[in-house]
Amino acid sequence: MMRFPLPCALVLAVAAALGAGCAEEGPPAASAQVGPQAASPQAGPGAASPQTIRTATGIEMVLVPAGEFVMGDDRGETDERPAHRVRLGAFWMDTREVTQGAYESLMGRNPSKFVAADRPVERVSWPAAVRFCNMRSRQEGLRPCYDPQTLACDFAADGYRLPTEAEWEYACRAGTATAYAFGDDPSGLGRAAWFKENAGKTTHPAGVKGPNAWGLFDMHGNVAEWCHDVYDERAYARHASSDPRGPASGDERVLRGGSWRSGADACRSSARASEAPGFADVCFGYEAYGFRCVRRTDAAGPDGEAPDR
Repeated sequence: MMRFPLPCALVLAVAAALGAGCAEEGPPAASAQVGPQAASPQAGPGAASPQTIRTATGIEMVLVPAGEFVMGDDRGETDERPAHRVRLGAFWMDTREVTQGAYESLMGRNPSKFVAADRPVERVSWPAAVRFCNMRSRQEGLRPCYDPQTLACDFAADGYRLPTEAEWEYACRAGTATAYAFGDDPSGLGRAAWFKENAGKTTHPAGVKGPNAWGLFDMHGNVAEWCHDVYDERAYARHASSDPRGPASGDERVLRGGSWRSGADACRSSARASEAPGFADVCFGYEAYGFRCVRRTDAAGPDGEAPDR
């Protein structure tokens, strides 16, 4: 597991309720070790342009198609193994990390260190991220996914939530099986990401670097992104083969993508990290942590427009 260096000595205690999620998944069927394979469907030069919508709160989302891919990397860190095939349904995902402007417009405050409306919000704890998801849902007349007391997620709700770890990696890879969405060579990371070598010890406006094949920006670098899942180093050995949602409980939540303070290795598509989520009443986190939201596909109209609710 990759660990991001902490900016201060602050260590947040973890409430037991924050480890609660949806029901724990059962063990997958036994299978042989899986090597790198491209996801299906494969996005290539001849593929149609990604389908996007703009939600009622003004945030652009892209349709991530249903398909399957090999999650993890048998050549990576211990917690990235075993590589295993996962099937996922389609979902909508924010094309960019949630910006400070979007966060402040709904939550009435901006906890970020590197203040600018177009930069990703940071210093956001996991509970703060899910509270934003619920507020965004209520603002658009949707059913919030998270229970306000336990923070357990209702995946049947039509509102916004954090992506599962499997959804995040699938979207990051965008049909590829390489170390990064653009290939295996880390020397090309500067064209796709703000990370330790080029960020200048700060975040940058969301969406400046080029998107991946599915129209998603900053999946590598800028800020590390909170996922729904509880972190478990051995989770992949017990993953369900379809739409896995991670362990039912644990002390830490998953972070993905690396950040402005990360080296190239921590920005790989399969690289995993985690951190204590923090108490539900903490309104700040670390300046390397942010998030983006996802939503069920049937929550948008047939013409790709956000529904009027």
